Amino acid sequence: MMVKKDRVKALDVQSTWLQDYVNSSEKQKTLYKRTLLIVGLSQIFGGAGLAAGITVGAILAQQMLGTDSYAGVPTALFTLGSAGAAWFVGRLSQRKGRRVGLATGFILGGMGAIGVIFAAILNSVFLLFLSLLIYGAGTATNLQARYAGTDLANTKQRATAVSLSMVFTTFGAVAGPNLTEVMGKVALSIHVPALAGPFILSAVAYILAGLVFYILLRPDPLLIARAIEEKKQEADKQKSTKTSKPINNQRGVTVGATVMILTQIVMVAIMTMTPVHMKHHGHGLGEVGLVIGFHIGSMYLPSLFTGVLIDKIGRTAMTIASGVTLLLAGLVAAMAPSDSMVLLVVALSLLGLGWNLGLISGTAQIVDATEPSTRAKTQGTIDVLIALAGASGGALSGMVVAHSSYAILSLSGGILSLLLIPVIIWARGGTKENKIKVDQGF
Repeated sequence: MMVKKDRVKALDVQSTWLQDYVNSSEKQKTLYKRTLLIVGLSQIFGGAGLAAGITVGAILAQQMLGTDSYAGVPTALFTLGSAGAAWFVGRLSQRKGRRVGLATGFILGGMGAIGVIFAAILNSVFLLFLSLLIYGAGTATNLQARYAGTDLANTKQRATAVSLSMVFTTFGAVAGPNLTEVMGKVALSIHVPALAGPFILSAVAYILAGLVFYILLRPDPLLIARAIEEKKQEADKQKSTKTSKPINNQRGVTVGATVMILTQIVMVAIMTMTPVHMKHHGHGLGEVGLVIGFHIGSMYLPSLFTGVLIDKIGRTAMTIASGVTLLLAGLVAAMAPSDSMVLLVVALSLLGLGWNLGLISGTAQIVDATEPSTRAKTQGTIDVLIALAGASGGALSGMVVAHSSYAILSLSGGILSLLLIPVIIWARGGTKENKIKVDQGF
């Protein structure tokens, strides 16, 4: 009996603080700003964990397998693992809120990184592949964290909110690859293979990112947004005799998802084989880390401006800009001499920028087209498709290079990015209402 009373009392207390936020726009604004800071802090760690593994994953597999044909498998595996994790984190966030979902995903990613370290020590390909699947949870969670900043953002803030959370990722993402040699020396000092060193950084960084969310993300912005939506629906019901149900804008969801999927395929395919291409032509780990550092910096640092531009100019124009930028990246990478560090830096920087434009404009469109009651689940499902696209790009990239060349891979990726233009043409088609929505930024 006492247990039941305590539970009722706890629910009453929860209802009270929840209503305080629902009824106060000032509290909502304060929580919105605080959420962006928490997401930003976690993204510093998450970016370091993501970038460190990307830098040496393909090289580690090449060394353990003794062939280039499967050098893209590590990227394919942790992106495939991230697909399952995206589904899991999205549904867990829908049920328990962003705090529990994101914390769980990051900690799983850290455990996967620890598994990769042991795989390198034991020279076990099976353990390597299994651990990379789990490591993918960190990749998925790092990507899904961007949604947390949009839960309490209004229509004109959504792309900016995504971009602000991604800016913080830059600090860790740039530091991760450039610590490759340092972490290699740390690994050797404790009798661990040098290529496993960056995964030591990944393990620590992902676990810290998870703890930041679990400890600090209170109250949960998604739960507040859902309560605000419920209040609005209740008010609408009282004004109208018709029962309104939240319905996703399917055209908006489809276009936003397609934009992110195409940009992910192109980016992952070219990025995955660049370290292997550089190693074949005499570049050291430090030079590989520098190029990947510029690439990942370009994936996130331009967010200082791109989010604002997307909110002001519109999703359509910036999606076209994404396709053109990725085309230029593919052309420069294909034509760059193998010994030219400058052109490789330019190509990979353009690749990162094109991905940034596509991801933020696509994400903003997904948030525009969904309601808080179903948003996390929809976002998780879409991130599954993005991860599978990345897995395909990573797996096929090694085979394309092995049977043709890095230049052919880069050129093919650039041409594929042009598909973003007919997608936007389709988005602008249809009813007059759809055209108006697109012109307003959808």
